[in-house]
Amino acid sequence: MPTYIGLYKLTDRGIKWVKDAPVRLKEAIEGAEAMGVKIISAYAVMGEYDYVSIGEFPSEEAAMTYSMALGSQGNVRVTTLRAFTKEEFAGMVSKLP
Repeated sequence: MPTYIGLYKLTDRGIKWVKDAPVRLKEAIEGAEAMGVKIISAYAVMGEYDYVSIGEFPSEEAAMTYSMALGSQGNVRVTTLRAFTKEEFAGMVSKLP
């Protein structure tokens, strides 16, 4: 399954209710798993973003749907990145002219 990295920034609403964030995170992971997503890891981080997650999604559509579902709740803004394994990357590079 394709791997995606999610970068999340808390909104004003999200920081106001940050004490509920651990419950929201658990619910988000459960919701992802119900969509056939495998969440590999999730972290609270310091810096430009507040959270980072790594997951395997069955399709681009599933990744987009999940990102929109999280964003529509109003607690985070989501940036989604498609990640390629070193093997996938090597395969792409080997096809260069």
